[in-house]
Amino acid sequence: MRCPYCKEEDDRVIDSRASADGFVIRRRRLCQVCDRRFTTYERIEQTPLRVIKKDQSRVPFDQERLLRGLLKACEKLDIPMEELENVVDRVERQCLDAFDKEVSSRVIGELVMEELRAIDKVAYVRFASVYREFRDLSHFKEFLDDLLRDLEGVDGGGGRT
Repeated sequence: MRCPYCKEEDDRVIDSRASADGFVIRRRRLCQVCDRRFTTYERIEQTPLRVIKKDQSRVPFDQERLLRGLLKACEKLDIPMEELENVVDRVERQCLDAFDKEVSSRVIGELVMEELRAIDKVAYVRFASVYREFRDLSHFKEFLDDLLRDLEGVDGGGGRT
């Protein structure tokens, strides 16, 4: 490994730790030439996941884009950023586990909706209203009626949405 400071290749690992999920190893290194420390990360090399959009075009899976969509749905709600980042990680992991190289944007949208439904009903409805592209108010009302029926079944009708 080349030192980022002096560009020499003479270093040694002084500490190694696995990340919480076990998919990344963090290594602290010491340059034997300039005596400075730096950190490297070791990850499994994977074929990048590609997303098949509605128009059948293919684009790389983009965590930042997914996070921006979640932030929009959760705007002005009390949902910690770390929780939204965890949603992105879980959705990406599910896609990588279930699909070899490509996944439909429809599948990603459904996974995100499942996650948001468990976190916050308002964020869930906001995301669904954009993702499902309701053609008119009657379709949106049907969606909300279904959600309210499900909530009444879960909490006896007196719960908060």
